[in-house]
Amino acid sequence: MSQQTAGNRYTQGIADFVSGLQYDAIPKEVRQRIKLLVLDALGCGIYGADLEWSRILQRRLGELDATRACAVWGAAQGLSAPHAALVNGTQVQGFELDDTHLLGVLHTGAVVLPALIPVAETRPGMSGREFMAAAVAGYEVGPRVGICMGNEHIAQGWHSGATVGVFAAAAGAARGLKLDAGKTVHALGIAGTQSSGLMAAQFGSMVKRMHAGRAAQSGLYGAQFADAGFTGIVNVFESEYGGFCTTFSRSTDRFSLDALTAGFGSEWQTLGVRLKLYACNGSTHSTLDAIREMQAEHRFGAADVAKIVVHGSRSTVEHVGWKYEPQGLTAAQLNLGYCVATLLVEGECFVDQFTDGKLADPARMALAHKVEARHDPDITAKGPKFRQMVRVEVYLREGARLERTVEIARRKKEIASEAEIVAKFENLAGHALPRRQVEQIRDAVLGIERENDVSRIARLMKREK
Repeated sequence: MSQQTAGNRYTQGIADFVSGLQYDAIPKEVRQRIKLLVLDALGCGIYGADLEWSRILQRRLGELDATRACAVWGAAQGLSAPHAALVNGTQVQGFELDDTHLLGVLHTGAVVLPALIPVAETRPGMSGREFMAAAVAGYEVGPRVGICMGNEHIAQGWHSGATVGVFAAAAGAARGLKLDAGKTVHALGIAGTQSSGLMAAQFGSMVKRMHAGRAAQSGLYGAQFADAGFTGIVNVFESEYGGFCTTFSRSTDRFSLDALTAGFGSEWQTLGVRLKLYACNGSTHSTLDAIREMQAEHRFGAADVAKIVVHGSRSTVEHVGWKYEPQGLTAAQLNLGYCVATLLVEGECFVDQFTDGKLADPARMALAHKVEARHDPDITAKGPKFRQMVRVEVYLREGARLERTVEIARRKKEIASEAEIVAKFENLAGHALPRRQVEQIRDAVLGIERENDVSRIARLMKREK
C-alpha cells in the first residue's frame, strides 16, 4: 500500500456510504424530512435573488459567463453549473434564513442543493427518488465532518459552513452523478483541498454570504472533475501532514475521525437539521427565545430595559457577543445586541426587521449597547450540545430582575411543522415569484418522489423575463 493511500478508511467509508445509498434504504421519516428541508432551502434561495450581494454576483458572472444551462433561483437568468452553484449558494445563505445543524455547525441546504441541482439540469433524467438519495447523502456527510471537528473549529476563526460545507456538497453531487466509491473518494479529496472560509467575514462584509456558494461550487468541481478522471487527496481526512483534520485543528488529536462514519445507515443526521424562524445568526436564537418567554410572564418593552446580561459559552460570546457598530446587514444579523434590540423594538426578528435604514438608528444602537455577553465557563464545559445555551438576566428600570435559562432554542429543539415550513417558503418565495409559480414549486417538491426529471423544478425557479 502506498503512503498516499495508507490509512484512508474514514474517507473510504464515507465514499462507500455515499455511492451505495439507495432511496429504498432511507427511512420514511428521513424521506419526509428531506422534502421539507429542500423546500425551506429553495425558499431562502429564491428570496435571496434580489439582495444586493446576490445581484452583484448575478451581473458580473452574467458578463463573464456565456453559458445559460442552469437557473439562478428567483431570477430571470441562467449561468454555467459552477457559477449557478456559487450564486444560488450565496442566495440561500444570503439573509441568515436557512437551516442549521447544531452539532455539525453547518448550514446544510446552502451547500448541498446548489451543487446537486445543476447536476440534474446538465444531465436531464434524474428522478425525484435519485435526487432525494443524493440530497440525503450530502445532508448526512456534512454534519458528520462538522461533529468530527467540534466547536473548536469555528472558535479558531474558521467558518465551518464553508470549510466543512465542501464535503457535503461533494457528497451530494457525487451521488447525483452516480460516481462509484473510488471516484467519490477523489471527489472528496478534490473538494477538501479547496476548503476555506474566515469568520472575520461576519464583521460587516458581503463575502460571508458567499462562503456557502463557494463551498457548493468547490464540491461540484470535486464531483465533476472526479467523474472525468481527475484525482484528489485519497486520505483527505486522515493524512497527518496537510490533511483536513490535522491542518484545520492545528493538532493531531483535537478532532474525532470516528465521528465521520459513526451511525451511517442507522443514525440519520438529516433529522438533526433545524430551520430558522428568525432572520439572524442561530447563536442569538436561544437569547431571543428567553426574552420572549420572560415577556410572556412579565410584560416589558424596549423602554423598560436598564440592562441585559447574557451568560453563554465561549463560542456564543465570540461569535455574536461583540459590541455592535453599524457596518452593514451582515454585522447586524450576526450581533447579539442588535438582534435583542430589534426584538424588543419591533416584537419580531424576521426579514422586514433588517433593513439598511435601521442599522444606525440611535435608539436601537443605544439599546443594543445595553446588552452584555459574558463567558460562562460552566456552559462551555457542558460541550458541543450546549454551545448555544444561555442564561439571560434582564434588569428593568423599575428595579425588577428577570432571569431565564434556555438550553437550546425552541426551533433547534423542536422540528418545525410542515405547515410552518410551507408558510415560510410561500412567504419568502413570494417576494420574487408570482403566486402560481410558488405553488407549482411547493407541490413539485412535496411530491418530488414522483418526479421523472428533477430539472423541471429548476426551470420552475426561474423568474420569467
